[in-house]
Amino acid sequence: MAKLDYYEVLGVTRDADDKTLKSAFRKLAMKYHPDRNPGDAEAEAKFKKISEAYDVLKDADRRAAYDRFGHAAFDNGGMGAGARGFSGDFASTMSDIFDEFFGGMGGAGGRRQGTGGRERGADLRYNMDIDLEEAFTGKTVKIEVPTSIVCETCSGSGAKPGSSPTTCRTCGGTSRVRASQGFFTLERACPHCQGRGEIISDPCPDCSGTGRRVEERTLSVNIPAGIEDGTRIRLAGEGEAGLRGGPAGDLYIFLSIRPHAFFQRDGADLFCRAPISMTAAALGGQFEVPTVDGGKTRVKVPEGTQTGKQFRLKGKGMPVMRSTQHGDMYIQVTVETPQNLTKRQRELLQEFEENSSHENNPESTGFFARVKDFIDNLGG
Repeated sequence: MAKLDYYEVLGVTRDADDKTLKSAFRKLAMKYHPDRNPGDAEAEAKFKKISEAYDVLKDADRRAAYDRFGHAAFDNGGMGAGARGFSGDFASTMSDIFDEFFGGMGGAGGRRQGTGGRERGADLRYNMDIDLEEAFTGKTVKIEVPTSIVCETCSGSGAKPGSSPTTCRTCGGTSRVRASQGFFTLERACPHCQGRGEIISDPCPDCSGTGRRVEERTLSVNIPAGIEDGTRIRLAGEGEAGLRGGPAGDLYIFLSIRPHAFFQRDGADLFCRAPISMTAAALGGQFEVPTVDGGKTRVKVPEGTQTGKQFRLKGKGMPVMRSTQHGDMYIQVTVETPQNLTKRQRELLQEFEENSSHENNPESTGFFARVKDFIDNLGG
């Protein structure tokens, strides 16, 4: 009887790449696996043929030989298509498939557990908002966290006081069972004890055999000075208690800094915009601005200051974490154009305009001179 084309067996074209081959194999293997089709000889035969085809095509050298000579490349002991053991990528692929078959069966979730079903507790997340001033000084915060803690009644064992778990007779306490299926030996979590290795016949009345109970705890969180928005603080062992005496998870504090009324932050530097009057910009002057530490500082404006001028106040920014350094504060001024002028104010400004020269407005004078030259050149 003629053998089926391996590409047809997997339902792929002859130019299929490795990723396509693997995806096709996984899909068909899961469909025809004997454990999903108990007692179905036809499904088992298809599963063996699918495995044979993939074992050849996944190997670059064997695939090249097959593409050139077909099944004859493996006849008479050629490259041993049917005799080779399953290893390398194939074994990895089969392992993935078995995880998909048995993940979640019997409550084990495909994850190995230690004797007694001790599982690490889940990590917890707590979102915290603080002000920029609090990030500047640092602080210690008390938070209330509802979480699972170890049951004091049974000390986390899950068994009623005075009793103790017994070894599972099905798996002998190993938490895993093996079963032969064709030429495979499969290992899975014990369905009798759900992969725990022990049976709790008399569960603790306070925790129903889980070894933990829900309670709200008060924790102290230290927020260091200079902490930045989005920082994650880890409190080891302060997460959810583990099942049946397993280790606790961790608690992660995710920090967000609220927007500030005056400052924008960039690392350790602070930025602030300050509008000043046209006369203050022209004649010079000074003004006060707040600082993040709760104080204030004076900024001197030189005569002829333009919009966008930036003043640097050294050391007035945020502290740099784990150091004694501080960032800087930058004040950027914008010159405000007067509005709602009185008649006299308008007359004075008109008089000023009539008596001004290019020396009073060198930037605008230079700009419009270049505009005039450009237009003249277009016309010429």
